[in-house]
Amino acid sequence: MKAITFDKFGASDVLTLGDVPEPVLRPDDLIVRTHAAGVNRADLTHRRGGYGWPDFGDSAIMGLEIAGEVIAVGANVKEFKFGDRVMGIVGGGAYAEVSRIDHRMAMPIPAGLDYIQAAAITEVFVTAHEALLHLGRLEKGETVLIHAGAGGVGGAAVQLARAAGATVITTAQASAHDLVRRMGAHHAIDYEYEDFAQVVATLTGDRGVDVILDFIGAPYFERNVNALNFGGRLVQIGIMGGIENAKIPLDRLLYRHLHIIGTVMKSRSQEVKHAMSRRFKERWLSQFGKDGLTPVIDSVFPLSQAGAAQQRMEDGLNVGKIVLTM
Repeated sequence: MKAITFDKFGASDVLTLGDVPEPVLRPDDLIVRTHAAGVNRADLTHRRGGYGWPDFGDSAIMGLEIAGEVIAVGANVKEFKFGDRVMGIVGGGAYAEVSRIDHRMAMPIPAGLDYIQAAAITEVFVTAHEALLHLGRLEKGETVLIHAGAGGVGGAAVQLARAAGATVITTAQASAHDLVRRMGAHHAIDYEYEDFAQVVATLTGDRGVDVILDFIGAPYFERNVNALNFGGRLVQIGIMGGIENAKIPLDRLLYRHLHIIGTVMKSRSQEVKHAMSRRFKERWLSQFGKDGLTPVIDSVFPLSQAGAAQQRMEDGLNVGKIVLTM
């Protein structure tokens, strides 16, 4: 089969299309003819050497998110069959014509969605659900601040928060404000020219928000804590802005009974990942399709142009998901 390979860490031009053996079926697996694969920031970290030379459990090939057609079924699998359309998060191997997925991580593709849309769902929506609703315990009637609302996970979080009955505030470039409002944001903050903490104080009458989902890290940390309501929850899901000089107002933390939670899906055990996928599937899968939840697609590249796709993400040009097609 054709797959993306590289023999040294580096810039996006180290990625090449080559021939590799197809994955071997195991009892709990599905073998999938991959039609589309989502591009994620973890792929960039993999390419640069941030994980060393990893074998993610299923494959040393890059890529964590697939959509395709089942072509083989393991002996322990009961709920899927040959020919089923499936999507899901894999332990490596998505940047290839054939991939292998643990059936407990696989989900049926909702009717009306194509493979490109399906490849843009699981990584971002499972992560958003876990952060906002499972860990952040967001409830109907609460107010949430979601940073980077025009990004993959951020955009998914905006949709889920609105569907859960929350008031949604998000940060995004001004050019993306129409998009985040269409996804469900009640208020959009231009992070380049506005102080989000001041805007939150104005919007909430100095009360603060109940939940914050943050990808940035140190540059936002102190303001995030100060923007939380009593009993508020800050869920830290990324550190794109770095970790140096992060300051925490301990008096605010103490007297407002705040909770600070960190989570990285990639490093969780397989059992935890199975549970995360199951929770998302049970609550939200039926709500995708016409007039329901929908992935935001930024751009689509053929597998042979995986380097260009990653460069677009690295340059910060994407609004929504970048998808590879096979």
